[in-house]
Amino acid sequence: MELRRGLLLIFLAMTIFLQNSSNVEGRYHYHKKQKNKSSPVPENPVPSSPSNPPSIPSDPYLDDPGNSTDCIFDVKDYGAVGDGSADDTAAFRAAWKAACAVEGGVILAPSDYSFKITSTIFSGPCQPGLVFQLDGILMPPDGPDTWPKADSHMQWLVFYKLDDMKFTGKGTIEGNGQKWWDLPCKPHRGPEGSTSSGPCDSPALIRFFMSSNLVVSGLTIQNSPQFHMKFDGCNGVLIDKLSISSPKLSPNTDGIHIENSKSVGIYNSMISNGDDCISIGTGCSDVDIAGVTCGPSHGISIGSLGVHNSQACVSNITVRNANIRESDNGLRIKTWQGGTGSVSGISFENIQMENVRNCIIIDQYYCMSKACLNQTSAVYVTGITYRNIKGTYDVRTPPIHFACSDTVACTNITMAEVELLPHEGQLLDDPFCWNAYGTQETLTIPPINCLQEGQPQNVAEVSAYGC
Repeated sequence: MELRRGLLLIFLAMTIFLQNSSNVEGRYHYHKKQKNKSSPVPENPVPSSPSNPPSIPSDPYLDDPGNSTDCIFDVKDYGAVGDGSADDTAAFRAAWKAACAVEGGVILAPSDYSFKITSTIFSGPCQPGLVFQLDGILMPPDGPDTWPKADSHMQWLVFYKLDDMKFTGKGTIEGNGQKWWDLPCKPHRGPEGSTSSGPCDSPALIRFFMSSNLVVSGLTIQNSPQFHMKFDGCNGVLIDKLSISSPKLSPNTDGIHIENSKSVGIYNSMISNGDDCISIGTGCSDVDIAGVTCGPSHGISIGSLGVHNSQACVSNITVRNANIRESDNGLRIKTWQGGTGSVSGISFENIQMENVRNCIIIDQYYCMSKACLNQTSAVYVTGITYRNIKGTYDVRTPPIHFACSDTVACTNITMAEVELLPHEGQLLDDPFCWNAYGTQETLTIPPINCLQEGQPQNVAEVSAYGC
């Protein structure tokens, strides 16, 4: 009897031990799935079964932020009020500092709140996978009178020296630009041809500087005092599904401006503003723009380039599947007299125009006043393709305008399936060309008989203008 009781106790003990061991492994698998659900997949995933499972019942991921809210840094938890009037700057800076220090950190500005912060630099380097999640409203102080005197008047939000960062959400960035636009410093066009006041040192709303592997998506950005969004010295940028807007007559409110940046994609966005929809400055290459709707605006511009006799280099730019509506310009390349460098490898394809002035324009005589002098040096423009550009134009100016330098001709311009008809009335002037060379793969509407075939006699000299 005693032997039978002893054997039974040993059997029960072994059963309990096996159940506990099974529960440990089950817990490990469960938390591993939760971790992968909320964190990026690592480069070397952990096997589904641990090679050395815990020997005692425990939770091997109890303190890991991957399966909890420890990676989410809500600005409300750091003291943000979110009533639209309190200064929430300190809370955002504290949340940024905490999120920056962990991999996959998320700064959360939740919905149903309006946060006001002053000019701030959110700097790195940070741990990979940082996310700035804006679901509420974020705004600067309302106009120059309430702007802190010690703060920069040139920029508001700056993201500096970051890698692998995402700025996203369903929220709105409200620029409070009206009082900046009304400063009596720089004249700009007003209603019915009048002259209205404009900005002096007005802040750009958002600037990414010297950063890489960036994603900006989903946000609504509106009423910036000056440029809505700038990318300077960046490499690897994805911009997707943005809505950018400001009034038609708001001065210098470019939608997206990029300079000294490479490998940039701008997709599926709506932009209406008082200046260039998208502007591409010097030092840019490998830029792809697709699925963008512009207007009213000043169109999609490369330039201005070569100001103050500087060298400008822009190459490999593609704009495709876009719509431009009710805009002062359509597809524009603009350079100053006296510059050097080149604009090359530019493709505009599948663009629909609606009541646009200067649908297609190259202007190598760009000038902000009437005092600019004609100079012998110029930025060399070559390898520009316009393919399947169709729609209607405002008849106040010709729909095609190629004004190239006297000494440095524009070369290798290709026209194919370009059909532009008057929006109202009849064409007043034929397309204009000056020192422009290229080919017509198909007949252009209106006919562009002024585009010269072949190459200019002094084409060998332009080699000095390459980049």
